[in-house]
Amino acid sequence: MTPAFSVSATPHYDRLARRLSRAHPEFRATEQRAIAVLAGDPTNRTGRHHIRKLEGIGLGDGEWRLRLGRFRFRYDIEHDTVILKRC
Repeated sequence: MTPAFSVSATPHYDRLARRLSRAHPEFRATEQRAIAVLAGDPTNRTGRHHIRKLEGIGLGDGEWRLRLGRFRFRYDIEHDTVILKRC
């Protein structure tokens, strides 16, 4: 089965992720887990993930947040694409 959503990242996210992966070796594995979760259920319809829609944050600023362990991933959803904004 193919994922319902595609996941992409902004250049800002890529810079932050590169910096985090140098400081925390476990970050890349967590990032891959986050991408798998977001590709299948970015709005947490199943209720199995630590996903919240942030209040007072508009589209373009990372209005959704996924928490995996010590890392937080902020993202937006546009149609069938999840765009990672911050980590």
